[in-house]
Amino acid sequence: MKDRIIHPRPNPIIAAMYTLRDMDVDVVVVHGPAGCSFMASRMLEEAGIRVVTSGMRDNDLIFGGAESLIETLKLVKEKFDPKTVAVVGTCASMIIGEDMAAEIQQANIGCNVFPVDSHGCMGDNTRGAIRALEAGRDAGILTPEETDRQISLMKAATGIEKKVGMAAQGYLSPTKGPTKLNVCRQIMDALAADKKVAVVMIAKKELAYRFADIFLAVDEARNKLGGKTFFVANMDGEKGLPRIRRYCSDIQRDLDSRNVKIDRIIGGLDEYAIIGEDVKKAVDDFEPDLTVIVGICHSYPELSPDNILITDQPRQLANYLRQGLTAVGEISSHSIVMGAKNIISLETSDILRELLEER
Repeated sequence: MKDRIIHPRPNPIIAAMYTLRDMDVDVVVVHGPAGCSFMASRMLEEAGIRVVTSGMRDNDLIFGGAESLIETLKLVKEKFDPKTVAVVGTCASMIIGEDMAAEIQQANIGCNVFPVDSHGCMGDNTRGAIRALEAGRDAGILTPEETDRQISLMKAATGIEKKVGMAAQGYLSPTKGPTKLNVCRQIMDALAADKKVAVVMIAKKELAYRFADIFLAVDEARNKLGGKTFFVANMDGEKGLPRIRRYCSDIQRDLDSRNVKIDRIIGGLDEYAIIGEDVKKAVDDFEPDLTVIVGICHSYPELSPDNILITDQPRQLANYLRQGLTAVGEISSHSIVMGAKNIISLETSDILRELLEER
């Protein structure tokens, strides 16, 4: 019998909130207790979206939270004068059967306000994202075509996690993993020996701001040491929700300013779960001596201990290491990139640069 997954997994409520951010919703109202999704709310506000809570109390669980939500929506209108507001359900409001649509109508704050029926017991986190996408479509924010595309990507992401990611293991203990010194030396030694190094970024959304720094660092190493490089990234700026497309243009601008060229752009920053085969084919055509993969590394098929993997997830890092793969962690990257508009330095890249100075 397959192991029951008991390590913490992403929450459907949080996935809904992040998806609403990517849709450029102005304000998210979390209809639940004040502490629900507190840490994620703080991070989302750093990214420029307003997140508030209806602050449900114990009496609301008995008599209903309509008054709390209506008052909160009126305060949102008064303080922020938003164009779009999403009301996200939580375990508390959904268990007692809150009719958020009726309460939104009763508040009547004069802008586009819509409910997202999500809660923490829905199962896969992507189910919360899908609810947000469907609600955005119904509110006129997304086209039906883009909604269908996004839902297919959410399902693909769930599939790959259950097949080879964190949802494929019963329990994974988080780890910081090994230091980056040895992998940086591997990259430098390969270039100094005039070998071919492929650098692949299969990044998820805003994490690309940090992972893209590996292109800058390896390009610096190639300029100083020699060798050949081949850069692949999922940075198609024509694909994705509005905020995701802006990430691509920001990163491309920074790469252009340093005269660093991505040799192959395959897919958008929301397509990490479906582009692995195409990325591998492009890399195989280059016939590299060393391949460095950053981001959602397990999207890349047939990983080898000869590859260098760089991930931001401590449990995913543990998953790679237990498979005998060569992997290092850029832990806490997610909090670092919130609100970013430029490429942010990667610790692996900085160590590579320090080693270059010593040569």
